Amino acid sequence: MSLNFEPINLHKQYEYLEHFDRCSQKASDYSVVNLWGWAEEYGLCWAWSDKLVWIKQTVPEEFFWAPIGSWEEIAWNSCFDEYFNGRTKFTRIPDILLQIWKDCLGNKITSEEARGHWDYLYSVPELTELKGNRFHKKKNLLNQFRKKYDFQYIPFGTDLIDRAMKMQEDWCTWRDCESLEALAAENRVISRILNSWTKLNGLTGGAIIVDQDMAAYTIAESLQEDTIVIHFEKGSQDYKGVYQAINQMFLEHSGNKFNIVNREQDLGDEGLRNAKLSYHPVGFLKKFLVTFK
Repeated sequence: MSLNFEPINLHKQYEYLEHFDRCSQKASDYSVVNLWGWAEEYGLCWAWSDKLVWIKQTVPEEFFWAPIGSWEEIAWNSCFDEYFNGRTKFTRIPDILLQIWKDCLGNKITSEEARGHWDYLYSVPELTELKGNRFHKKKNLLNQFRKKYDFQYIPFGTDLIDRAMKMQEDWCTWRDCESLEALAAENRVISRILNSWTKLNGLTGGAIIVDQDMAAYTIAESLQEDTIVIHFEKGSQDYKGVYQAINQMFLEHSGNKFNIVNREQDLGDEGLRNAKLSYHPVGFLKKFLVTFK
């Protein structure tokens, strides 16, 4: 029996979320917003079986991602025999699913760490309060921003989409997005998500306005009951401390009902890794590359 893949679409997002809710570990990659936003960049498609949603990446090469559903209820040996014939590669496999596969499939699979795909997990209270020497530099920059600028924090809504698009355009001009494919791809994804704001379930965010100009914005999504995931966070180079400000203010105003904030991966970028480590993660959601032999 074969899997019939189709382009990822928003008509099935609620049906997908029912499967995602059954996953015992929820990585940021598998949120509806990420799947929809990055679908064209990675050539993502999905297929539906009785108990699972299968996800396949086709660009720049073919990988399967973690199947979504209640992993503990699946007879994985017969499932793999039914759908896969020969060597198959899986990427972004969360560590809980990997352990289930090891227990069921044994030496039929091999695995290796995919460090660039690990999700960074932080304490919401810690990043809101910024107490102690570990956060002294962040707190200092936040205080400088508060003192220097006449600002207003507001929750993100449809009325801010055009202003965010304009700020994103300015940000990309400053960073020369078109000369770096990673930034150009991210810019296309942000535009895709903002243009679909009213159709996507669970989106939230915030913005900082200074003198009628948007100085920063963030786009986020509830990942599970105690965890919020931040997909994008952008600040204008014209305002010192603006990143520390949008990070803290969003969590204080809009993320305070959560215990954990997932700030996604570093994709192996050294500068991004150092920036994420500087906020002192309390843990990682580890992911792996798995080969079914």
